[in-house]
Amino acid sequence: MGLHHPHDPPSHPTKSPNAAVPTLLAQALGHQAVRQGANVRFAKTSRILAELAGGHADRTWDKRIRELICPDLLVLDDFAMRQLAASRADDLYELVSERQGRSLIVTSNRAPSDWYPLFPNPVVAESLLDRLINASHQVIMNGPSYRPNKRPKNPTDRTDKPPTG
Repeated sequence: MGLHHPHDPPSHPTKSPNAAVPTLLAQALGHQAVRQGANVRFAKTSRILAELAGGHADRTWDKRIRELICPDLLVLDDFAMRQLAASRADDLYELVSERQGRSLIVTSNRAPSDWYPLFPNPVVAESLLDRLINASHQVIMNGPSYRPNKRPKNPTDRTDKPPTG
């Protein structure tokens, strides 16, 4: 698997109903970028937003956002999992805006068209998603989830039950 320089192209949203596959792909791309000498940060989007929210509380927001802007590649995993509070949507907008022209990988199990209603302010949604979607290469993955096969079997679901009737 080849990888271009971390600044080429700026972002790669990946979407799949099978949430584990985009995560694994993003991890592999991040790993390859590290092997090529890039500084990479990988985190769940919710954790990044919680980290920035903590920065508002303890007045370290500027320092925290700078730390997220610095990596050559930032991977936001599980993007658009739930509706965002206005302050978190604003933080996400600031992060994406400040990283403009820098590599960003976003994984989601929703299509980009489904992201808009998750933002409380349609102007912020349009501006943020315009930056993410229009300057990106999208990788859409379809197929069944492998998770049902990984779930432990329910002991009451026996296949050797005697026939009824």
